Amino acid sequence: MMIKNLYDEARQCIAANAFTASILSCRKILMHVAVSKGAKENLNFIEYVDYLAKNNYLAQGGKDWVDLIRQKGNEANHEIKIMSENDAKDLIKFTEMLLKIIYEFPADVLKRKNT
Repeated sequence: MMIKNLYDEARQCIAANAFTASILSCRKILMHVAVSKGAKENLNFIEYVDYLAKNNYLAQGGKDWVDLIRQKGNEANHEIKIMSENDAKDLIKFTEMLLKIIYEFPADVLKRKNT
């Protein structure tokens, strides 16, 4: 539920033209996803990306676009920079794909197996 709330918040930020806040929310989602799949808390964000990749939660080539969530989130968090609408929309798209791959598609397959 917490991840869904953060995703909704990231989308609402885009609707409110709060692009930097949206990107920061996407970065936070990355951490929550990794921890929900067994990563330890309080790791560096690159360690969360690595955890997801090493534990086969990402498709081949997926580490690059998931790492963009981390990189843009780091820019938004650590630099004096206002993020763009395009950056925020890209990160929402990448975050949505991450959530689909890790939660939605496996849940759909499980439903089909049980029917």
